[in-house]
Amino acid sequence: MGIQNTIKALSDPIRRQILEMLRGGRMAAGEISEKFPVSGAAISKHLSVLREADLIRDTREGKFIYYELNTSVLEEVMLWMSSLKGEKHD
Repeated sequence: MGIQNTIKALSDPIRRQILEMLRGGRMAAGEISEKFPVSGAAISKHLSVLREADLIRDTREGKFIYYELNTSVLEEVMLWMSSLKGEKHD
């Protein structure tokens, strides 16, 4: 999707918290929403931004949607950021 979408997605503290929560494994949208003092619609928008940046993936199972990290995009961003510091990677 591009580094611009990734940086935009990472710029919000709620979205960063969602990513940290998903580090422990996949979660349903309702489980994520319960953890924040904002509306379900607001969390849905945050999840949409993360999904558009390809930082998370979603899977529908019946009436539930489960979200999980897409670590490959995070790895690409980390490699790019390391290259700015002058670090070399194989």
